[in-house]
Amino acid sequence: MTATFVEVDHVDRIFDLPNGGKYIALKNIDLKIREGEFVSLVGHSGCGKSTLLNIIAGLDRASVGGVTLEGREIKDPSPDRMVVFQNYSLLPWLTVRENIALAVDEVYKNHPKGKRRGIIEEHIDMVGLRLAANKRPSELSGGMKQRVAIARALATRPKLLLLDEPFGALDALTRGSLQEQLMKICNEHNVTCVMVTHDVDEALLLSDRIVMLTNGPEAHIGQILEVPIPRPRQRLEVVNHPSYYNLRNEIIYFLNQQKLAKKRKAQQTPAPAATSHNGLEKVNLEIGFMPLTDAAPLIVAKEKGFFAKYGLENITLSRATNWQEIAKEVATGSLDAAQMLAGMPLALTLGAGGKMPIPVVNALNLSRNANAITLSKRLYSQGVRIPADLKAVINASPDQILTLGVVHPTSMQNFILRYWLASGGIDPDRDVNLTVIPPTQMVSELKAGNIDGYCAGEPWNYFAVHEGLGFVAATALEIWSGQPKKVLGVREDWAQKHPETYLALVKALLEACQYCDELRNREEILELICRPEYLDINPVYVRPGFIDPYDRGNGTEPQELTAYNQFYLNKTNYPNRTELLWMVTQLARWGLTPFPKNWVEVIERVCRTDVFGAAARDLGLLDIGWDNPIHLFDGKVFNPSEPIEYLNSLEIKRQIRIEEVFI
Repeated sequence: MTATFVEVDHVDRIFDLPNGGKYIALKNIDLKIREGEFVSLVGHSGCGKSTLLNIIAGLDRASVGGVTLEGREIKDPSPDRMVVFQNYSLLPWLTVRENIALAVDEVYKNHPKGKRRGIIEEHIDMVGLRLAANKRPSELSGGMKQRVAIARALATRPKLLLLDEPFGALDALTRGSLQEQLMKICNEHNVTCVMVTHDVDEALLLSDRIVMLTNGPEAHIGQILEVPIPRPRQRLEVVNHPSYYNLRNEIIYFLNQQKLAKKRKAQQTPAPAATSHNGLEKVNLEIGFMPLTDAAPLIVAKEKGFFAKYGLENITLSRATNWQEIAKEVATGSLDAAQMLAGMPLALTLGAGGKMPIPVVNALNLSRNANAITLSKRLYSQGVRIPADLKAVINASPDQILTLGVVHPTSMQNFILRYWLASGGIDPDRDVNLTVIPPTQMVSELKAGNIDGYCAGEPWNYFAVHEGLGFVAATALEIWSGQPKKVLGVREDWAQKHPETYLALVKALLEACQYCDELRNREEILELICRPEYLDINPVYVRPGFIDPYDRGNGTEPQELTAYNQFYLNKTNYPNRTELLWMVTQLARWGLTPFPKNWVEVIERVCRTDVFGAAARDLGLLDIGWDNPIHLFDGKVFNPSEPIEYLNSLEIKRQIRIEEVFI
């Protein structure tokens, strides 16, 4: 794989406003560019394309994060990065030759005069301006002026060429000619380019990748499109390429969706709700939770006073018996908010299972990991250790169908169990029977022989081990370390009606999550969460993996799993778009929902990084996450730029449907 040449590392750009406020133009821009690559930045006016280009050029500084070129941080302008602007920026009293010489003489001042002259003449010929070499800008056409600007930039032999709508002011014929010249130069000299453009066809003609930015404020990368058209390129060959119109339509679709999102956002601005004395719209909240170890942040926030600290005076934690109850009560408004399965806000928003879509948002991940696949001792005695072993058992007794439990169809537990099974050649819909069971009933169902195993959160995996009923075949750390587990879900309209309350809720829980990941607090937290009104369980079942080493029940020594119950460390709390997109692919993979054609819009609505960012900044915490590819245990990599290609690469799946989702 080609090494990273330019890295834009989680860049934010924040501007101070005259009224003392802040405007966040760019948020969490993370981009890696290879040497010799041509990358275009596309998006609506005001999305920060030129701001990002200026930061890469060193003409502006990131407020958070930074940019490196060949591993060295960019802090100031430098001749190794040359910019071509839309307005040419030529000195009117100098000729073509003299304008180019101005840059060459400055950068190569220590070179002999003859060598500098050779570089100047070479670049005059490169852009086809030999006959106009002695003319001044007033004697040149717009296209010729832009060629001078490009020649001047290239003559310094920059490592990186930056173009800010370089052909925007030119007529179509001149623009086409100049695009082809630029393409030829870049190919022949392996120039690395980043270009801002509004022209979709120009981006497709020139680019290896097209980076599409969402609307501002807090503009970020919404989608990256690979352009699989081989080089060298000719315009007609590009237009006639089988992928051309699909790629073009995808860019236009993205831009149209952003336009609709902007219109919808303007229409959804609610009238300000009445606020209490502390500035919150609502201070008495009912929040749902399930009796699981990762309910700890909610319990800690109540018992240690974090809710009260942020003005939430009366919080009722309502214990549910199953996840369907949580979903129903948030949907109907009986609950203000709830601890939810990571995929539940997405599934409710998409209307998974043929239900009416109910937009639910997530601004805070509450926990990661602490899921496991537990199988019966009978399967252990039959030699089952990995998915391939389970496949052999299934093949040996085709008339006996194994039944495995999951906590909810749209849970991470369902997704990772299905993924684990499929990695061993087991079709989870045809080779086994999957059934939905509340997590609190998993052990009793295993004991009764009604199921042969399950995937659930803690403490219900270790409970089976302690009772001698099962063994842990795989933990979340092995399948996908850092996988999202529980999130804070609220209805979108509730969040719009109670913005200050929502922000206070996220801040209180974010601080509680931080408290939960201080290992010195774990003994106290254990006592709190095991109380009758919460988990109502003997702490002996919760300690492993939470405080003590974890016994898998497979004859091996108990393991120190310090990251098993993760509440704050390693950017746990950031609501991550890449993870949500992976969940979208799994919903589509197993036929639970079509893959939404407008997936960027769906994820933008569910994933409220703006609310998380505001809460984190108020607490003085870093408000960034990661959007890197996801690596799972079987070696497959999920690239968020190519979700459909990823889906098609999976061997066991249902028929993939792609449809636009109307929410």
